[in-house]
Order: sequence, then structure tokens, then C-alpha cells
Amino acid sequence: MSQPARVLQSYVAGSWQAGDGEGDPLLDAVTGDEVARVSSRGIDLRAMVDHARTTGGPAVRALTFHERAGLLKALAKHLDGAKDELYALSLHTGATRRDAMIDVDGGIGTLFSYASKGARELPNDTIVLDGDLERLSRGGTFVGQHVYTSRPGVAVQVNAFNFPVWGLLEKLAPAFLAGLPTIAKPASQTAYVAEALVRAVIDSGILPAGSLQLLCGSAGSLLDELGEQDSVAFTGSAHTAGLLSGHRAVVHGGVRLGVEADSLNCSILGPDVTADDPELDLFVKGVVTEMTVKAGQKCTAIRRAIVPAPMAETVVDAIAARLAKVTVGNPAHEDVRMGALASLGQRDDVRKAVEALRSSAEIVYGDPASVELVDADAERGAFLGPILLRASAGAVEPHDVEPFGPVSTVLTYDTVDEAIALAARGRGSLVGSLVTHDGDLARRVVLGLAPWHGRILVLDRDDAAEAAQAGGHGSPLPVLVHGGPGRAGGGEELGGARAVLHHLQRSAIQASPDLMTAITGRWTTGSQRRDDGVHPFRKSLAELRIGDTITSAARVVTGADIERFADLTGDTFYAHTDPVAAAANPLFGGIVAHGYLVVSLAAGLFVDPDPGPVLANFGVDRLRFLTPVKVDDSVRVALTVKEITPRATADYGEVRWDAVVSNQDDQPVATYDVLTLVAKTWPPA
Repeated sequence: MSQPARVLQSYVAGSWQAGDGEGDPLLDAVTGDEVARVSSRGIDLRAMVDHARTTGGPAVRALTFHERAGLLKALAKHLDGAKDELYALSLHTGATRRDAMIDVDGGIGTLFSYASKGARELPNDTIVLDGDLERLSRGGTFVGQHVYTSRPGVAVQVNAFNFPVWGLLEKLAPAFLAGLPTIAKPASQTAYVAEALVRAVIDSGILPAGSLQLLCGSAGSLLDELGEQDSVAFTGSAHTAGLLSGHRAVVHGGVRLGVEADSLNCSILGPDVTADDPELDLFVKGVVTEMTVKAGQKCTAIRRAIVPAPMAETVVDAIAARLAKVTVGNPAHEDVRMGALASLGQRDDVRKAVEALRSSAEIVYGDPASVELVDADAERGAFLGPILLRASAGAVEPHDVEPFGPVSTVLTYDTVDEAIALAARGRGSLVGSLVTHDGDLARRVVLGLAPWHGRILVLDRDDAAEAAQAGGHGSPLPVLVHGGPGRAGGGEELGGARAVLHHLQRSAIQASPDLMTAITGRWTTGSQRRDDGVHPFRKSLAELRIGDTITSAARVVTGADIERFADLTGDTFYAHTDPVAAAANPLFGGIVAHGYLVVSLAAGLFVDPDPGPVLANFGVDRLRFLTPVKVDDSVRVALTVKEITPRATADYGEVRWDAVVSNQDDQPVATYDVLTLVAKTWPPA
């Protein structure tokens, strides 16, 4: 008699531990053989939470956003070189090589994306400013600023079975950037893949101790250990999401809950598309791809194909013809395009969903009871062939029943408003798509779909190739929001820097300008400037301080200056060249200098011409022209160090300067931020 497979281990407070007992068996989705066992009995959940709070949290929060981003990049590189084991294990889940790439490479790519976002869009600091400074008093001695800061909490992440790698990493990345330690709880059915992933992460030694722990098996009383600074991100069924949302830790304990649940996503074929248009093939390919990738076990898969009534037969025939080319069987076989469902139980659930759909729809392709297989046993493996249904008018079930497998239903519409209404009957979806080449129609449909969808793909012949490279309808992208309203859970995962900010606490700070500068690390209008007699352009990054300033001498702007600038640039707008027309303009009342001439003259007033630590000017932000500069007005500029951002991987950093150009009456005529690259030391080491 063979011995039971090993019990998966959880990573708890710095050590790997198996749960008590023999555990529950986890079966290979293809062969039915036992792959592993899972148990969380005896795991000290309180110790996990305490370790995250006392060890992981402080270690992560001690790092700046840029330092955290650097660790994510290093981790992504490490995992990219260690993914063969994850591919091999994914075969047991029923995933083909293509399916595994979406999960494994998609997860690693998400780490790379967040590493880049963190380095480019977040400060090299532990605080993020939100919006502009608010002046709260007439004299300017009382100001307000919204800021984001890290919470001293724990991020518990409950993941679904269909993406054991991507699901874990797409939640880990923004939480880690936000300074939160993670406790990951994968779905048991594919937890052996998640365990291998976390082992690779821990063995790399890249992340600080305590920043990632793993719980294999039931979550048990984990939520009972959480409090008001903690959060739970859940991906799974609406039923389980409902149980979590009613948990006392969420209702009364202040635990933040984010949900990504059931989603009856749709794709709409525009009424402008004919049988001869390339958009028809794009629509058909999209539906078939979403039915067959991961055997349709995707929260973003197309469950409802909404088509114009006159095109219904054409669409059904085209989808059926393409589905007939899909080979089903052992995902290790090179000829197989679609593997198994995750488990026999999952197959039973999908078959039940198909039977429910058949009360108002007929099967037009496929058979829930049988499928021709390649190198596989239908009795032992969780196989189900693609099934396409066509719903009758007024059908209810396609808008209520989610078959989490290779199943889609064709519905028809007569008017655009009816198509929008059918999409909305899903009561909130993660993603919808529209295939059309009509711009007016696209706007009309998108405005109708937007309140009901977290993401909308608008597909036509022009964007099709690159949209496919990005993954198409069913692929969440790390730079865009993944989530949806209503039935889809109301949560938002991914979304670039938005997902990081989601984990942070936003607070309104009220203080004097000097104290606001000290708190935020950014010079605040009205706070002290520091002029020590040394031109700040002569100071290296190590020598510069927030508030270092230079006030230039004045420069008279002559009529000849304005004429030469107009000749040189070709900007002969009448306000600069025609005295009569300029005088008639109610804003100017005469010839005025070009705004860009004023900015250029200001640069000449503050730039130090000799080689020095300022290596380059790489931009200007927030430029505003406030008061016209007339002939023979004088201008001067005050330049102040506003923000200093060292670059971890370079010998220089970024310096943001506050620039205010004023006239002879001390009226500001232009304000802007100057962006420069400054050497960390000078002369260079």
C-alpha cells in the first residue's frame, strides 16, 4: 500500500511547519493521482500575525518606496530564473504550457511592473503627498496637505485556485510597496504550486524577514486575530465573500476587506460589424480564447457573447467552427490546446451550471457528458470540452449563473440600448469588451457599460494586434485597475500606483509652512528659505538642503527682446507683434512678452554656467503664466530647492526646484517647478 503524499507546509514566523494529521488529499486534475495533502490544524495563527506585526512590518516600513521597489525587481529577476519547477507543478492543476505562462510569467511580470512603478511614480521616501497644498489662512501661516502613510498592519491575502502564482504575486507587490507584511492563504486545490513559489521567495533571502508568510489549508480563525490596521484581500466566490463581509472583525473590528468575486463578463459585437469585416473574426477569436484558456477557469472569461440578432447564426457557426479545432487532454502533450479543470468537483459544478443554463438556452456546440481526449483518461481526469449555448429571448439564467469553466452563452439584441441593458444585467463585472469600428457607437456603449464594469476593452482592426500581445479581454494588466462594481465585489486590485495608495492611510495635515516642510520633506510655500551665499547649483546632492535658495538680479524685458524671440521661434502671435491688436485685447492692453521668453530669461538669471554637480535639466512641471510682462517691465526669479530624490542605482539624483518669476512690483508673473539631475558628489569620485 502506497504512503500518503506529504502534507504541505506553511511558512510561520520564520520556519516551515506542516499542519497536524494526515491532511486532506489534493489530486492531480489530469490523472487523479494524489499530489499532496493539506492541513492547517495546529498552525499558530496568532504567532503568524504577531510575527508580521513585530518583525515583518517594521522591517518593510523602514525602507523607502524606492528601496522596496528595488527588492521587488530583484525578486522578479530571481523568480524568472527559477520558474521551471512552477511550470512542472502547474501540469498537475490541468494547465497547459500556455496556461502556466499566463500564471507564472504573468505573476513575475507583475512584480517587474510594480518595481518600475514604485521607482518612477513614488518618492524615495516613506510618505506620499496627495494633491496640492491648501492655503487655510489669509496670511499664509496656516496650510493643509493630504498625505499617505503606511499603516502598522498586516495584509492577509486569500487567493483563488486558478492562478496560484499570479494571484499571490499581484497582491503581494502593492502591499509590500505600501509597507505591509503579507500572510498569503492560497486555495487548497493548487496550494502545492503556491508553496513552491513561496519557498523560492524565502530561499532567495531578498525580502526582509517576516514580510511574507504562507498558510496552507483552512484559514480557520485567522480573521479573529486581525484588527483595525489590518486588511483582507479576497478572490473567490460571492458566497465566501459574503461570509467574510459579515465577519465580526470586518463589521465591528475595522478590518478592511477587498473582494473580487463572481463576474458574468460579456463581449458585445457592434451592430456596425458585418460578415466581411475583420472585427467579426476578432470577436470570435476573443470568445473562443476566453472559453479555452485555463479551461475557462478565469474570473475575467467571457460568459455572455452579446450579438446583433441578424448576425446570430453567423457568429454561432464561426465560434463552433473554431471550437472544433480545440484539442482537449493531457496538458503535457504538445498537441493539446486545453487541459483539465482543477478538480472533479469543479467539473461537477460546471456541469450543474450548464444544466441551469439549459432551462433558457440550448447547447449549440459541445457535450457536458463526453469529450474526445488526447492522452488522457476521462474517468480519472477532470476534463470537460468547450460548450457553447444560445439563449432564448428573455433568458434569465445567463445573467445569474456563472459556469466557471469552458462555457459561454450567445445572447441577441435588436438595439444598442438593449445590448447595454443585457450587459448591465450581470449586476457588475470585472471586464467587458466591445468589438466595433464605429467611434460614435464606441462612446455610446462605453458610457453605458462603465458604471457596471471595472475595465472595458474596445477592440477593432487598428488595436487588435497589440491588444492581443497585451493579453486581450481576459488578461488583467498591472498598470490598470482589476476589479469591478456590484456582483464583482466592489474591490480594486492592481491599477499601478493606485493599488499601493489603496493600502496606505490618507490623512489631512494642518500646520505652519515650516512645520509642513519638516513633516513632508518637501519645501512648502511660505516656509523659510536658506541663502548661505553659495549658489545652489554649485552644491552636490549630498550638500543640498531643502530650502536652499537663490534670488536673482532683475532683468528688463525690452521690445527688441520680444521682436528677436518672435523672429527666432516663429511665434508671431499678434499680442507680441501687433501693437494695435494687442492694445485691443482686454487681457493685455499692449505688446507683451512671450511666456516662454519669460521662462527662458529666468533660466539665464539663475543658471550657473560653469561645469558643476547639476548635470542636466530634464523638465518643467506645473508651469503657469500669471501676469503679463509688458515692454520695459523687469523680471527676477527666486529658485528654491523643493524636493531631493536620490536614485539608488545611479551616481546622481533628482532635484525639484520651486521657481517664482516676479516683476518690478513683486507680482508673480510665472510659477513652475524646474527638474534637474544632480551628482551625488562633486567632483565625481
